[in-house]
Amino acid sequence: MAKTGMDIGAAKAFLEAGDVVGIPTETVYGLAGNALNSDAVLRIFAVKNRPSFDPLIVHTDSLEKVGQYVTHIPDAARKLAQTVWPGPLTLLLPKRDTIPDLVTSGLSSVAIRVPNHPLTLALLRSLDFPLAAPSANPFGYISPTTAQHVADQLGNQIPYVLDGGPCGIGLESTIIGFENGLPTVYRLGGMALEQLTAIVGPLTVRDHSTSNPKAPGMLSSHYAPRKPVFLLQPGEQPDSVDSQTGGLVFREPLPGIPLDNQLVLSANGDVVEAAKNLFAYLRQLDNLPLTRIYAQLLPNEGLGRAVNDRLKRAGWSDRSAKSPL
Repeated sequence: MAKTGMDIGAAKAFLEAGDVVGIPTETVYGLAGNALNSDAVLRIFAVKNRPSFDPLIVHTDSLEKVGQYVTHIPDAARKLAQTVWPGPLTLLLPKRDTIPDLVTSGLSSVAIRVPNHPLTLALLRSLDFPLAAPSANPFGYISPTTAQHVADQLGNQIPYVLDGGPCGIGLESTIIGFENGLPTVYRLGGMALEQLTAIVGPLTVRDHSTSNPKAPGMLSSHYAPRKPVFLLQPGEQPDSVDSQTGGLVFREPLPGIPLDNQLVLSANGDVVEAAKNLFAYLRQLDNLPLTRIYAQLLPNEGLGRAVNDRLKRAGWSDRSAKSPL
Protein backbone atom coordinates (compact mmCIF):
# COMPACT_ATOMS: atom_id res chain seq x y z
CA MET A 1 0.00 0.00 0.00
CA ALA A 2 1.29 3.47 -0.85
CA LYS A 3 2.74 5.52 1.96
CA THR A 4 1.18 8.97 2.30
CA GLY A 5 3.04 11.97 3.67
CA MET A 6 4.55 15.41 3.08
CA ASP A 7 8.13 14.25 2.46
CA ILE A 8 9.29 15.95 -0.75
CA GLY A 9 12.61 14.11 -0.52
CA ALA A 10 10.87 10.75 -0.55
CA ALA A 11 8.76 11.70 -3.58
CA LYS A 12 11.89 12.98 -5.35
CA ALA A 13 13.79 9.75 -4.70
CA PHE A 14 11.02 7.60 -6.18
CA LEU A 15 10.73 9.85 -9.24
CA GLU A 16 14.49 9.89 -9.84
CA ALA A 17 14.45 6.09 -9.67
CA GLY A 18 11.89 6.02 -12.51
CA ASP A 19 8.86 5.26 -10.36
CA VAL A 20 5.55 7.15 -10.25
CA VAL A 21 3.95 8.93 -7.27
CA GLY A 22 0.79 10.85 -6.43
CA ILE A 23 1.20 14.63 -6.24
CA PRO A 24 -1.16 17.45 -5.17
CA THR A 25 -2.08 20.40 -7.34
CA GLU A 26 -4.64 23.15 -6.96
CA THR A 27 -6.85 21.37 -9.53
CA VAL A 28 -6.80 17.60 -8.81
CA TYR A 29 -4.18 15.10 -7.64
CA GLY A 30 -1.83 13.87 -10.37
CA LEU A 31 -0.04 10.58 -11.03
CA ALA A 32 3.46 11.84 -11.76
CA GLY A 33 6.52 10.40 -13.47
CA ASN A 34 9.60 11.72 -15.23
CA ALA A 35 8.24 13.20 -18.47
CA LEU A 36 11.59 12.65 -20.24
CA ASN A 37 11.76 8.96 -19.31
CA SER A 38 9.62 6.79 -21.60
CA ASP A 39 9.67 3.88 -19.14
CA ALA A 40 8.25 6.12 -16.39
CA VAL A 41 5.61 7.45 -18.79
CA LEU A 42 4.65 3.88 -19.73
CA ARG A 43 4.27 3.17 -16.03
CA ILE A 44 1.75 6.04 -15.76
CA PHE A 45 -0.33 4.58 -18.59
CA ALA A 46 -0.15 1.10 -17.04
CA VAL A 47 -1.14 2.18 -13.52
CA LYS A 48 -4.10 4.21 -14.80
CA ASN A 49 -5.03 1.68 -17.50
CA ARG A 50 -5.10 4.75 -19.74
CA PRO A 51 -5.20 4.39 -23.54
CA SER A 52 -1.99 5.50 -25.22
CA PHE A 53 -3.91 7.76 -27.64
CA ASP A 54 -4.88 10.09 -24.75
CA PRO A 55 -1.99 12.58 -24.25
CA LEU A 56 -0.58 13.65 -20.89
CA ILE A 57 0.04 17.06 -19.32
CA VAL A 58 3.62 18.01 -18.47
CA HIS A 59 4.28 20.01 -15.28
CA THR A 60 7.22 22.25 -14.51
CA ASP A 61 7.85 25.16 -12.13
CA SER A 62 8.45 28.22 -14.35
CA LEU A 63 7.80 29.77 -17.73
CA GLU A 64 11.56 29.86 -18.28
CA LYS A 65 11.77 26.07 -17.98
CA VAL A 66 8.86 25.65 -20.39
CA GLY A 67 11.16 27.09 -23.04
CA GLN A 68 13.39 24.01 -22.68
CA TYR A 69 10.58 21.72 -23.83
CA VAL A 70 8.78 23.70 -26.56
CA THR A 71 10.00 25.25 -29.80
CA HIS A 72 7.87 28.37 -29.72
CA ILE A 73 5.64 30.31 -27.33
CA PRO A 74 3.12 32.55 -29.13
CA ASP A 75 2.65 36.05 -27.75
CA ALA A 76 -0.86 35.25 -26.51
CA ALA A 77 0.43 32.12 -24.76
CA ARG A 78 3.21 34.07 -23.09
CA LYS A 79 0.76 36.72 -21.92
CA LEU A 80 -1.52 34.05 -20.43
CA ALA A 81 1.39 32.30 -18.72
CA GLN A 82 2.78 35.52 -17.27
CA THR A 83 -0.65 36.45 -15.93
CA VAL A 84 -1.98 33.10 -14.71
CA TRP A 85 0.96 30.84 -13.81
CA PRO A 86 1.29 29.27 -11.40
CA GLY A 87 -2.36 28.38 -11.87
CA PRO A 88 -5.05 26.14 -13.40
CA LEU A 89 -4.17 26.75 -17.05
CA THR A 90 -2.47 24.35 -19.48
CA LEU A 91 -1.00 25.61 -22.76
CA LEU A 92 -0.77 23.42 -25.86
CA LEU A 93 2.55 24.32 -27.52
CA PRO A 94 4.82 22.83 -30.22
CA LYS A 95 7.14 20.37 -28.51
CA ARG A 96 10.88 19.83 -28.71
CA ASP A 97 12.21 16.34 -29.41
CA THR A 98 13.24 16.05 -25.74
CA ILE A 99 9.56 15.32 -24.93
CA PRO A 100 8.88 11.67 -25.89
CA ASP A 101 6.14 11.10 -28.44
CA LEU A 102 4.55 8.77 -25.88
CA VAL A 103 3.72 11.80 -23.71
CA THR A 104 1.89 13.57 -26.54
CA SER A 105 0.40 10.42 -28.14
CA GLY A 106 2.43 11.19 -31.25
CA LEU A 107 1.13 14.74 -31.60
CA SER A 108 3.50 17.60 -32.39
CA SER A 109 2.26 19.74 -29.47
CA VAL A 110 2.70 19.18 -25.74
CA ALA A 111 0.25 20.22 -23.03
CA ILE A 112 2.27 21.97 -20.33
CA ARG A 113 1.60 24.03 -17.21
CA VAL A 114 2.96 25.39 -13.92
CA PRO A 115 0.73 24.15 -11.07
CA ASN A 116 -0.12 26.34 -8.09
CA HIS A 117 0.64 24.15 -5.09
CA PRO A 118 3.56 24.85 -2.73
CA LEU A 119 4.57 21.20 -2.16
CA THR A 120 4.53 20.30 -5.85
CA LEU A 121 6.30 23.52 -6.87
CA ALA A 122 9.02 22.73 -4.33
CA LEU A 123 9.24 19.18 -5.69
CA LEU A 124 9.49 20.43 -9.29
CA ARG A 125 12.21 22.91 -8.35
CA SER A 126 14.22 20.07 -6.81
CA LEU A 127 14.11 17.94 -9.98
CA ASP A 128 16.12 18.29 -13.18
CA PHE A 129 13.22 17.01 -15.30
CA PRO A 130 9.54 17.92 -15.73
CA LEU A 131 6.72 15.64 -14.59
CA ALA A 132 4.05 14.06 -16.75
CA ALA A 133 1.01 13.91 -14.49
CA PRO A 134 -2.55 13.03 -15.52
CA SER A 135 -5.16 12.73 -12.78
CA ALA A 136 -4.28 10.02 -10.24
CA ASN A 137 -7.28 7.75 -10.75
CA PRO A 138 -8.15 4.70 -12.84
CA PHE A 139 -8.83 5.88 -16.38
CA GLY A 140 -12.34 7.24 -16.86
CA TYR A 141 -13.23 7.35 -13.15
CA ILE A 142 -13.82 10.39 -10.93
CA SER A 143 -10.71 12.54 -10.50
CA PRO A 144 -9.15 12.57 -7.00
CA THR A 145 -9.11 15.71 -4.87
CA THR A 146 -7.44 14.32 -1.71
CA ALA A 147 -4.44 12.10 -1.05
CA GLN A 148 -6.78 9.50 0.45
CA HIS A 149 -8.68 9.29 -2.85
CA VAL A 150 -5.39 8.42 -4.57
CA ALA A 151 -4.38 5.87 -1.93
CA ASP A 152 -7.80 4.21 -2.05
CA GLN A 153 -7.69 3.77 -5.83
CA LEU A 154 -4.03 3.33 -6.75
CA GLY A 155 -2.35 2.58 -3.43
CA ASN A 156 -1.45 -0.99 -4.36
CA GLN A 157 0.37 0.12 -7.50
CA ILE A 158 2.39 3.16 -6.42
CA PRO A 159 4.89 3.65 -3.57
CA TYR A 160 4.06 7.17 -2.35
CA VAL A 161 1.43 9.91 -2.33
CA LEU A 162 2.57 13.42 -1.49
CA ASP A 163 -0.20 14.78 0.72
CA GLY A 164 -0.95 18.44 0.11
CA GLY A 165 -4.45 18.47 1.59
CA PRO A 166 -7.71 18.90 -0.34
CA CYS A 167 -7.39 20.52 -3.76
CA GLY A 168 -8.32 24.18 -3.75
CA ILE A 169 -10.12 24.22 -7.12
CA GLY A 170 -11.25 20.62 -7.62
CA LEU A 171 -11.53 20.71 -11.44
CA GLU A 172 -8.81 19.93 -13.96
CA SER A 173 -6.98 22.79 -15.63
CA THR A 174 -8.36 24.68 -18.61
CA ILE A 175 -6.44 23.78 -21.79
CA ILE A 176 -5.74 26.41 -24.47
CA GLY A 177 -4.02 25.89 -27.80
CA PHE A 178 -3.28 28.34 -30.58
CA GLU A 179 -4.71 27.59 -34.02
CA ASN A 180 -3.25 30.00 -36.54
CA GLY A 181 -2.09 32.02 -33.56
CA LEU A 182 -5.61 32.40 -32.16
CA PRO A 183 -6.40 31.14 -28.62
CA THR A 184 -8.58 28.01 -28.71
CA VAL A 185 -10.04 26.26 -25.65
CA TYR A 186 -9.66 22.49 -25.90
CA ARG A 187 -10.87 21.69 -22.39
CA LEU A 188 -13.01 23.74 -20.02
CA GLY A 189 -11.56 23.73 -16.52
CA GLY A 190 -10.43 25.61 -13.46
CA MET A 191 -10.28 29.03 -15.15
CA ALA A 192 -13.53 30.57 -16.33
CA LEU A 193 -13.73 31.75 -19.94
CA GLU A 194 -14.51 35.25 -18.69
CA GLN A 195 -11.15 35.38 -16.90
CA LEU A 196 -9.29 34.27 -20.00
CA THR A 197 -11.00 36.65 -22.43
CA ALA A 198 -10.13 39.50 -20.10
CA ILE A 199 -6.46 38.64 -20.73
CA VAL A 200 -6.33 37.73 -24.44
CA GLY A 201 -9.69 38.69 -25.93
CA PRO A 202 -12.15 36.42 -27.76
CA LEU A 203 -11.64 32.65 -27.61
CA THR A 204 -12.74 29.77 -29.80
CA VAL A 205 -14.15 26.84 -27.78
CA ARG A 206 -13.62 23.41 -29.37
CA ASP A 207 -15.96 20.42 -29.08
CA HIS A 208 -14.76 18.35 -26.13
CA SER A 209 -16.28 15.01 -27.13
CA THR A 210 -13.93 13.10 -29.40
CA SER A 211 -12.41 9.65 -29.82
CA ASN A 212 -9.25 11.19 -31.29
CA PRO A 213 -8.20 13.81 -28.73
CA LYS A 214 -5.74 16.57 -29.63
CA ALA A 215 -5.32 17.46 -25.95
CA PRO A 216 -5.79 15.68 -22.60
CA GLY A 217 -9.29 15.30 -21.18
CA MET A 218 -11.25 15.51 -24.45
CA LEU A 219 -12.77 12.01 -24.50
CA SER A 220 -16.57 11.94 -24.52
CA SER A 221 -16.90 9.48 -21.61
CA HIS A 222 -14.76 10.42 -18.62
CA TYR A 223 -14.85 11.40 -14.92
CA ALA A 224 -17.65 8.82 -14.45
CA PRO A 225 -18.79 7.06 -11.28
CA ARG A 226 -19.77 3.38 -11.33
CA LYS A 227 -23.44 4.21 -10.69
CA PRO A 228 -25.73 5.28 -13.57
CA VAL A 229 -25.99 9.08 -13.73
CA PHE A 230 -29.02 10.99 -15.06
CA LEU A 231 -28.65 14.69 -15.79
CA LEU A 232 -31.31 17.29 -15.04
CA GLN A 233 -31.57 20.75 -16.52
CA PRO A 234 -31.91 23.57 -13.94
CA GLY A 235 -35.48 23.40 -12.61
CA GLU A 236 -36.15 19.93 -14.08
CA GLN A 237 -37.43 17.21 -11.74
CA PRO A 238 -36.52 13.50 -11.78
CA ASP A 239 -39.17 11.28 -13.32
CA SER A 240 -38.75 8.27 -11.03
CA VAL A 241 -37.25 8.05 -7.54
CA ASP A 242 -37.10 5.53 -4.69
CA SER A 243 -35.11 4.86 -1.52
CA GLN A 244 -32.03 3.92 -3.58
CA THR A 245 -32.00 7.10 -5.67
CA GLY A 246 -29.28 9.69 -5.07
CA GLY A 247 -29.05 13.37 -5.91
CA LEU A 248 -26.17 15.73 -6.69
CA VAL A 249 -27.78 19.16 -6.60
CA PHE A 250 -26.61 22.74 -6.99
CA ARG A 251 -28.41 24.75 -4.29
CA GLU A 252 -31.17 22.74 -2.63
CA PRO A 253 -32.34 19.11 -2.41
CA LEU A 254 -34.66 17.54 -4.95
CA PRO A 255 -38.16 16.51 -3.81
CA GLY A 256 -38.83 12.81 -3.34
CA ILE A 257 -35.20 11.72 -2.91
CA PRO A 258 -34.16 10.83 0.69
CA LEU A 259 -32.12 13.71 2.11
CA ASP A 260 -29.42 11.30 3.27
CA ASN A 261 -28.91 10.37 -0.38
CA GLN A 262 -28.39 13.96 -1.59
CA LEU A 263 -25.39 16.28 -1.56
CA VAL A 264 -25.65 20.04 -2.20
CA LEU A 265 -22.73 21.46 -4.17
CA SER A 266 -23.26 25.02 -2.91
CA ALA A 267 -26.18 26.16 -0.78
CA ASN A 268 -25.20 29.75 -1.62
CA GLY A 269 -25.28 29.12 -5.36
CA ASP A 270 -21.51 29.70 -5.70
CA VAL A 271 -20.23 27.96 -8.84
CA VAL A 272 -16.63 28.12 -7.56
CA GLU A 273 -17.63 26.24 -4.39
CA ALA A 274 -19.64 23.81 -6.52
CA ALA A 275 -16.62 23.11 -8.71
CA LYS A 276 -14.44 22.46 -5.67
CA ASN A 277 -16.95 19.95 -4.28
CA LEU A 278 -17.91 18.20 -7.53
CA PHE A 279 -15.58 15.21 -7.68
CA ALA A 280 -15.51 14.56 -3.93
CA TYR A 281 -19.32 14.57 -3.79
CA LEU A 282 -19.66 12.32 -6.86
CA ARG A 283 -17.28 9.91 -5.16
CA GLN A 284 -19.30 9.98 -1.91
CA LEU A 285 -22.53 9.22 -3.76
CA ASP A 286 -20.84 6.47 -5.75
CA ASN A 287 -19.91 4.77 -2.47
CA LEU A 288 -23.50 4.75 -1.17
CA PRO A 289 -25.86 1.78 -1.82
CA LEU A 290 -27.65 3.61 -4.65
CA THR A 291 -28.97 2.31 -7.95
CA ARG A 292 -28.84 5.66 -9.75
CA ILE A 293 -27.86 9.30 -9.26
CA TYR A 294 -29.65 12.40 -10.55
CA ALA A 295 -27.26 15.29 -11.12
CA GLN A 296 -28.36 18.88 -11.69
CA LEU A 297 -26.59 20.95 -14.31
CA LEU A 298 -25.41 24.40 -13.16
CA PRO A 299 -25.99 27.79 -14.76
CA ASN A 300 -23.79 27.79 -17.86
CA GLU A 301 -21.52 30.65 -16.77
CA GLY A 302 -18.13 30.99 -15.10
CA LEU A 303 -16.88 27.66 -13.72
CA GLY A 304 -20.43 26.35 -14.14
CA ARG A 305 -19.50 25.60 -17.77
CA ALA A 306 -16.64 23.33 -16.70
CA VAL A 307 -18.77 21.60 -14.04
CA ASN A 308 -21.45 20.93 -16.67
CA ASP A 309 -18.80 19.59 -19.05
CA ARG A 310 -17.67 17.06 -16.42
CA LEU A 311 -21.25 16.08 -15.55
CA LYS A 312 -22.15 15.52 -19.19
CA ARG A 313 -19.20 13.19 -19.59
CA ALA A 314 -20.09 11.38 -16.38
CA GLY A 315 -23.71 10.87 -17.47
CA TRP A 316 -26.27 11.91 -20.03
CA SER A 317 -27.21 15.40 -21.22
CA ASP A 318 -30.66 16.84 -21.96
CA ARG A 319 -32.71 13.65 -22.32
CA SER A 320 -30.54 11.75 -19.86
CA ALA A 321 -33.22 11.63 -17.16
CA LYS A 322 -34.90 9.07 -19.41
CA SER A 323 -31.77 7.09 -20.31
CA PRO A 324 -29.20 5.25 -18.14
CA LEU A 325 -25.44 5.76 -18.31
